[in-house]
Amino acid sequence: MSARPGRVRGARLTDLAALGELSRLSHQADDRESGMRSLGLPVSRSQVSVFRLFRMPLGAFRPSDQLFVYEEDGRLAGLARVERDPQRDEWTIVELDAVGIQEAGDIRLRLVQHLLRDVARRGAVRFHVACADAGGNVELFMQAGFIPYGQEHVLYQAPEVPLPKVTPEEAAREGIRPVLPIDALALSRLYSQVTPAPVARLEAYRLADWERSGQQAATPRSSLAPILRFAEVESYVQERAGAHGDEVVGLLQVGVAREEQPHYLRVMARPDFDATLLVRYGLSLIGERTGGSRGRGGRHDQGVIAPVRTYEAPLDRCFEECGFTNVATVTLLMKEALVRVADPALVPVPR
Repeated sequence: MSARPGRVRGARLTDLAALGELSRLSHQADDRESGMRSLGLPVSRSQVSVFRLFRMPLGAFRPSDQLFVYEEDGRLAGLARVERDPQRDEWTIVELDAVGIQEAGDIRLRLVQHLLRDVARRGAVRFHVACADAGGNVELFMQAGFIPYGQEHVLYQAPEVPLPKVTPEEAAREGIRPVLPIDALALSRLYSQVTPAPVARLEAYRLADWERSGQQAATPRSSLAPILRFAEVESYVQERAGAHGDEVVGLLQVGVAREEQPHYLRVMARPDFDATLLVRYGLSLIGERTGGSRGRGGRHDQGVIAPVRTYEAPLDRCFEECGFTNVATVTLLMKEALVRVADPALVPVPR
Protein backbone atom coordinates (compact mmCIF):
# COMPACT_ATOMS: atom_id res chain seq x y z
CA MET A 1 0.00 0.00 0.00
CA SER A 2 1.59 3.34 -1.07
CA ALA A 3 1.90 6.28 1.29
CA ARG A 4 -0.63 9.06 0.99
CA PRO A 5 0.60 12.10 -0.99
CA GLY A 6 1.54 15.14 1.03
CA ARG A 7 -0.87 18.05 1.40
CA VAL A 8 -0.96 21.54 2.89
CA ARG A 9 -3.73 22.32 5.37
CA GLY A 10 -4.53 24.68 8.19
CA ALA A 11 -3.08 23.77 11.58
CA ARG A 12 -5.24 22.34 14.33
CA LEU A 13 -4.91 22.62 18.10
CA THR A 14 -3.88 18.98 18.20
CA ASP A 15 -0.86 19.84 16.00
CA LEU A 16 0.69 22.37 18.36
CA ALA A 17 2.94 20.00 20.30
CA ALA A 18 4.37 18.51 17.10
CA LEU A 19 4.80 21.96 15.55
CA GLY A 20 6.67 23.26 18.57
CA GLU A 21 9.11 20.37 18.28
CA LEU A 22 9.46 20.86 14.51
CA SER A 23 10.21 24.55 15.03
CA ARG A 24 12.76 23.82 17.74
CA LEU A 25 14.56 21.21 15.66
CA SER A 26 14.60 23.39 12.54
CA HIS A 27 16.26 26.28 14.32
CA GLN A 28 18.78 24.14 16.16
CA ALA A 29 19.95 22.21 13.11
CA ASP A 30 19.35 24.35 10.04
CA ASP A 31 21.95 22.98 7.63
CA ARG A 32 22.11 20.91 4.46
CA GLU A 33 23.31 17.75 6.17
CA SER A 34 20.47 17.66 8.70
CA GLY A 35 17.76 18.15 6.08
CA MET A 36 16.21 20.91 8.22
CA ARG A 37 15.25 24.25 6.67
CA SER A 38 14.12 27.51 8.29
CA LEU A 39 14.29 31.23 7.54
CA GLY A 40 17.57 31.28 9.47
CA LEU A 41 16.62 34.45 11.32
CA PRO A 42 18.68 35.77 12.87
CA VAL A 43 21.27 33.16 13.94
CA SER A 44 21.33 29.68 15.42
CA ARG A 45 22.23 30.55 18.98
CA SER A 46 20.03 30.08 22.02
CA GLN A 47 19.88 33.75 23.02
CA VAL A 48 18.41 34.95 19.73
CA SER A 49 17.06 31.86 17.99
CA VAL A 50 13.83 32.16 16.06
CA PHE A 51 12.21 29.53 18.25
CA ARG A 52 12.61 31.86 21.24
CA LEU A 53 11.92 35.09 19.37
CA PHE A 54 8.78 33.94 17.60
CA ARG A 55 7.48 31.28 19.94
CA MET A 56 3.70 31.22 20.02
CA PRO A 57 1.88 31.63 23.34
CA LEU A 58 -1.74 30.80 22.58
CA GLY A 59 -2.87 34.07 24.16
CA ALA A 60 -0.83 36.01 21.59
CA PHE A 61 -2.13 34.11 18.57
CA ARG A 62 -4.68 36.43 16.98
CA PRO A 63 -7.71 35.09 15.10
CA SER A 64 -6.47 36.78 11.91
CA ASP A 65 -3.06 35.05 12.03
CA GLN A 66 -2.63 31.93 9.97
CA LEU A 67 -0.70 28.73 10.62
CA PHE A 68 -0.32 26.11 7.87
CA VAL A 69 1.24 22.66 7.99
CA TYR A 70 2.47 20.17 5.44
CA GLU A 71 1.28 16.67 6.28
CA GLU A 72 2.71 13.59 4.63
CA ASP A 73 1.81 10.01 5.43
CA GLY A 74 0.28 11.04 8.77
CA ARG A 75 3.23 13.11 10.00
CA LEU A 76 3.99 16.83 9.91
CA ALA A 77 7.00 17.71 7.74
CA GLY A 78 6.59 21.48 7.40
CA LEU A 79 4.99 24.57 8.90
CA ALA A 80 4.40 28.18 7.89
CA ARG A 81 3.26 31.01 10.17
CA VAL A 82 2.02 34.33 8.86
CA GLU A 83 0.99 37.32 10.99
CA ARG A 84 -1.24 40.22 9.97
CA ASP A 85 -0.81 43.95 10.52
CA PRO A 86 -4.48 45.00 10.66
CA GLN A 87 -3.71 48.69 10.17
CA ARG A 88 -2.21 48.21 6.69
CA ASP A 89 -3.46 44.74 5.68
CA GLU A 90 0.13 43.56 5.41
CA TRP A 91 1.17 40.03 6.29
CA THR A 92 4.56 38.84 7.51
CA ILE A 93 5.83 35.28 7.10
CA VAL A 94 7.38 34.62 10.49
CA GLU A 95 8.33 30.94 10.21
CA LEU A 96 8.84 28.58 7.31
CA ASP A 97 10.25 25.23 8.41
CA ALA A 98 10.57 21.84 6.73
CA VAL A 99 12.35 18.52 7.17
CA GLY A 100 13.69 16.13 4.54
CA ILE A 101 16.99 16.41 2.71
CA GLN A 102 15.44 15.96 -0.74
CA GLU A 103 11.97 17.35 -0.19
CA ALA A 104 12.47 20.33 2.17
CA GLY A 105 12.72 22.90 -0.64
CA ASP A 106 9.59 21.63 -2.40
CA ILE A 107 7.67 21.44 0.88
CA ARG A 108 8.44 25.06 1.72
CA LEU A 109 7.53 26.27 -1.77
CA ARG A 110 4.18 24.50 -1.56
CA LEU A 111 3.56 26.06 1.84
CA VAL A 112 4.38 29.55 0.54
CA GLN A 113 2.18 29.17 -2.54
CA HIS A 114 -0.71 27.90 -0.41
CA LEU A 115 -0.52 30.70 2.14
CA LEU A 116 -0.25 33.35 -0.61
CA ARG A 117 -3.45 32.07 -2.21
CA ASP A 118 -5.27 31.75 1.11
CA VAL A 119 -4.25 35.11 2.55
CA ALA A 120 -4.80 36.98 -0.75
CA ARG A 121 -8.47 36.05 -0.48
CA ARG A 122 -8.55 37.91 2.84
CA GLY A 123 -7.64 41.24 1.23
CA ALA A 124 -3.87 41.29 1.77
CA VAL A 125 -2.05 44.27 0.27
CA ARG A 126 1.57 43.17 0.79
CA PHE A 127 3.52 40.18 2.03
CA HIS A 128 6.81 40.59 3.89
CA VAL A 129 9.53 38.16 4.88
CA ALA A 130 13.07 38.44 6.24
CA CYS A 131 15.50 35.55 5.90
CA ALA A 132 19.15 34.60 5.87
CA ASP A 133 20.66 34.21 2.40
CA ALA A 134 21.29 30.52 2.97
CA GLY A 135 19.59 27.19 2.32
CA GLY A 136 17.94 28.53 -0.82
CA ASN A 137 15.77 30.99 1.14
CA VAL A 138 16.07 34.01 -1.15
CA GLU A 139 15.73 31.93 -4.32
CA LEU A 140 12.62 30.22 -2.95
CA PHE A 141 10.82 33.48 -2.27
CA MET A 142 11.85 35.00 -5.59
CA GLN A 143 10.38 31.93 -7.27
CA ALA A 144 7.14 32.72 -5.43
CA GLY A 145 7.14 36.31 -6.77
CA PHE A 146 8.88 38.17 -3.93
CA ILE A 147 11.48 40.84 -4.66
CA PRO A 148 14.47 41.57 -2.38
CA TYR A 149 14.68 45.27 -1.54
CA GLY A 150 17.16 45.58 1.32
CA GLN A 151 19.30 43.98 3.97
CA GLU A 152 19.55 44.42 7.73
CA HIS A 153 22.36 43.77 10.16
CA VAL A 154 21.08 42.12 13.33
CA LEU A 155 23.07 43.54 16.25
CA TYR A 156 23.12 41.94 19.69
CA GLN A 157 24.23 43.10 23.11
CA ALA A 158 24.95 40.30 25.57
CA PRO A 159 23.52 40.34 29.11
CA GLU A 160 27.00 40.77 30.58
CA VAL A 161 27.38 44.26 29.07
CA PRO A 162 26.36 46.86 31.70
CA LEU A 163 23.46 49.14 30.82
CA PRO A 164 24.19 52.88 30.74
CA LYS A 165 22.28 55.40 32.80
CA VAL A 166 20.83 58.50 31.13
CA THR A 167 18.71 60.71 33.38
CA PRO A 168 15.46 62.27 32.12
CA GLU A 169 17.01 65.70 32.67
CA GLU A 170 19.99 64.85 30.46
CA ALA A 171 17.70 63.44 27.78
CA ALA A 172 15.50 66.55 27.85
CA ARG A 173 18.55 68.82 27.51
CA GLU A 174 19.52 66.88 24.37
CA GLY A 175 16.04 67.24 22.86
CA ILE A 176 14.77 63.69 23.51
CA ARG A 177 11.04 63.40 24.19
CA PRO A 178 8.15 60.93 23.60
CA VAL A 179 6.63 60.75 20.13
CA LEU A 180 3.35 62.62 19.62
CA PRO A 181 0.79 62.24 16.80
CA ILE A 182 1.68 65.75 15.59
CA ASP A 183 5.21 64.46 14.81
CA ALA A 184 3.86 62.45 11.86
CA LEU A 185 5.00 64.91 9.18
CA ALA A 186 8.44 65.36 10.76
CA LEU A 187 8.90 61.58 11.02
CA SER A 188 7.86 61.15 7.39
CA ARG A 189 10.48 63.71 6.37
CA LEU A 190 13.13 61.98 8.50
CA TYR A 191 12.29 58.65 6.88
CA SER A 192 12.60 60.14 3.39
CA GLN A 193 16.01 61.61 4.30
CA VAL A 194 17.30 58.25 5.57
CA THR A 195 15.69 55.82 3.10
CA PRO A 196 16.55 55.39 -0.59
CA ALA A 197 13.67 56.44 -2.84
CA PRO A 198 13.05 52.94 -4.35
CA VAL A 199 12.69 51.43 -0.85
CA ALA A 200 10.41 54.26 0.27
CA ARG A 201 8.15 53.70 -2.74
CA LEU A 202 7.87 50.00 -1.96
CA GLU A 203 7.14 50.42 1.74
CA ALA A 204 4.63 53.20 0.97
CA TYR A 205 4.12 54.66 4.44
CA ARG A 206 1.34 57.22 4.86
CA LEU A 207 0.98 60.00 7.41
CA ALA A 208 -1.58 57.88 9.26
CA ASP A 209 1.10 55.21 9.78
CA TRP A 210 3.48 57.75 11.34
CA GLU A 211 0.69 59.09 13.57
CA ARG A 212 0.54 55.64 15.20
CA SER A 213 4.31 55.51 15.85
CA GLY A 214 3.87 56.22 19.54
CA GLN A 215 1.01 53.77 20.01
CA GLN A 216 2.43 50.22 19.95
CA ALA A 217 3.14 50.54 16.23
CA ALA A 218 6.15 49.21 14.31
CA THR A 219 6.71 52.04 11.83
CA PRO A 220 9.18 51.78 10.23
CA ARG A 221 9.06 47.99 10.14
CA SER A 222 12.11 45.77 10.48
CA SER A 223 13.03 42.11 10.18
CA LEU A 224 12.23 41.73 13.89
CA ALA A 225 8.90 43.60 13.88
CA PRO A 226 6.83 40.49 14.80
CA ILE A 227 8.50 40.21 18.22
CA LEU A 228 6.98 43.54 19.24
CA ARG A 229 3.65 41.86 19.96
CA PHE A 230 5.48 40.30 22.92
CA ALA A 231 6.92 43.62 24.14
CA GLU A 232 5.88 46.94 25.64
CA VAL A 233 6.80 49.47 22.97
CA GLU A 234 7.71 53.11 23.56
CA SER A 235 8.78 55.64 20.93
CA TYR A 236 10.88 58.81 21.28
CA VAL A 237 12.26 61.49 18.98
CA GLN A 238 15.34 63.64 19.30
CA GLU A 239 15.26 67.24 18.10
CA ARG A 240 17.90 69.85 17.45
CA ALA A 241 17.73 73.49 16.41
CA GLY A 242 17.59 74.07 12.65
CA ALA A 243 17.21 76.93 10.22
CA HIS A 244 13.42 76.80 10.57
CA GLY A 245 13.08 75.86 14.25
CA ASP A 246 13.48 72.49 15.95
CA GLU A 247 13.98 69.56 13.57
CA VAL A 248 13.48 65.86 14.29
CA VAL A 249 16.83 64.17 13.60
CA GLY A 250 16.30 60.78 15.25
CA LEU A 251 13.61 58.23 16.15
CA LEU A 252 13.96 55.62 18.92
CA GLN A 253 11.75 52.57 19.46
CA VAL A 254 12.19 50.59 22.68
CA GLY A 255 10.55 47.20 23.13
CA VAL A 256 10.81 45.82 26.68
CA ALA A 257 10.24 42.07 26.42
CA ARG A 258 7.37 40.43 28.28
CA GLU A 259 8.46 36.94 27.20
CA GLU A 260 11.76 35.07 27.31
CA GLN A 261 13.34 36.93 24.43
CA PRO A 262 15.75 39.84 23.93
CA HIS A 263 14.64 43.41 24.41
CA TYR A 264 14.37 45.46 21.21
CA LEU A 265 15.91 48.71 20.02
CA ARG A 266 15.25 50.40 16.69
CA VAL A 267 16.87 53.73 15.80
CA MET A 268 16.42 55.85 12.69
CA ALA A 269 18.66 58.91 12.41
CA ARG A 270 19.96 61.34 9.82
CA PRO A 271 23.41 60.34 8.48
CA ASP A 272 24.94 63.63 9.67
CA PHE A 273 23.68 63.12 13.23
CA ASP A 274 25.46 61.16 15.98
CA ALA A 275 22.77 58.89 17.45
CA THR A 276 24.94 57.41 20.22
CA LEU A 277 23.05 59.21 22.99
CA LEU A 278 19.74 58.01 21.53
CA VAL A 279 20.99 54.40 21.68
CA ARG A 280 22.28 54.89 25.24
CA TYR A 281 18.95 56.41 26.29
CA GLY A 282 17.09 53.38 24.88
CA LEU A 283 19.33 51.04 26.86
CA SER A 284 18.83 53.17 29.96
CA LEU A 285 15.04 52.88 29.57
CA ILE A 286 15.32 49.10 29.34
CA GLY A 287 17.27 49.13 32.61
CA GLU A 288 14.59 51.25 34.30
CA ARG A 289 11.69 49.17 32.98
CA THR A 290 13.28 45.91 34.14
CA GLY A 291 13.91 47.00 37.71
CA GLY A 292 17.28 48.67 37.36
CA SER A 293 19.32 45.65 36.30
CA ARG A 294 18.88 42.77 33.96
CA GLY A 295 17.39 39.52 35.09
CA ARG A 296 15.29 41.23 37.78
CA GLY A 297 11.63 42.11 37.94
CA GLY A 298 10.52 38.58 36.99
CA ARG A 299 12.04 38.79 33.50
CA HIS A 300 14.37 36.18 32.08
CA ASP A 301 17.25 38.13 30.60
CA GLN A 302 18.14 37.49 26.95
CA GLY A 303 20.09 40.66 26.17
CA VAL A 304 19.14 43.36 23.65
CA ILE A 305 18.71 43.03 19.89
CA ALA A 306 18.68 45.80 17.28
CA PRO A 307 18.14 45.75 13.49
CA VAL A 308 20.06 48.28 11.35
CA ARG A 309 19.64 48.47 7.60
CA THR A 310 22.81 48.43 5.53
CA TYR A 311 22.10 51.84 4.00
CA GLU A 312 21.77 53.42 7.47
CA ALA A 313 25.54 53.54 8.14
CA PRO A 314 27.13 55.00 10.25
CA LEU A 315 24.30 54.09 12.64
CA ASP A 316 25.77 50.63 13.19
CA ARG A 317 28.91 52.19 14.64
CA CYS A 318 26.81 53.98 17.28
CA PHE A 319 25.50 50.58 18.42
CA GLU A 320 28.97 49.07 18.40
CA GLU A 321 30.19 51.86 20.70
CA CYS A 322 27.44 50.81 23.12
CA GLY A 323 28.55 47.17 23.23
CA PHE A 324 26.59 45.61 20.34
CA THR A 325 28.06 43.07 17.93
CA ASN A 326 26.86 42.03 14.47
CA VAL A 327 25.48 38.49 14.70
CA ALA A 328 23.71 38.15 11.33
CA THR A 329 22.73 39.83 8.08
CA VAL A 330 19.25 39.13 6.72
CA THR A 331 17.55 39.92 3.42
CA LEU A 332 14.20 41.74 3.30
CA LEU A 333 11.73 40.66 0.62
CA MET A 334 8.25 41.83 -0.31
CA LYS A 335 5.43 40.79 -2.63
CA GLU A 336 2.56 43.09 -3.52
CA ALA A 337 -0.85 41.50 -3.84
CA LEU A 338 -2.32 44.50 -5.66
CA VAL A 339 -1.33 46.00 -9.00
CA ARG A 340 -0.03 49.55 -8.81
CA VAL A 341 -1.47 52.08 -11.24
CA ALA A 342 -0.22 55.56 -11.99
CA ASP A 343 -2.03 58.38 -10.24
CA PRO A 344 -4.11 60.52 -12.65
CA ALA A 345 -2.52 63.87 -13.35
CA LEU A 346 -3.25 66.99 -15.40
CA VAL A 347 -0.93 67.71 -18.30
CA PRO A 348 -0.66 70.91 -20.32
CA VAL A 349 -2.38 70.88 -23.71
CA PRO A 350 -1.12 73.22 -26.44
CA ARG A 351 -3.72 75.63 -27.78
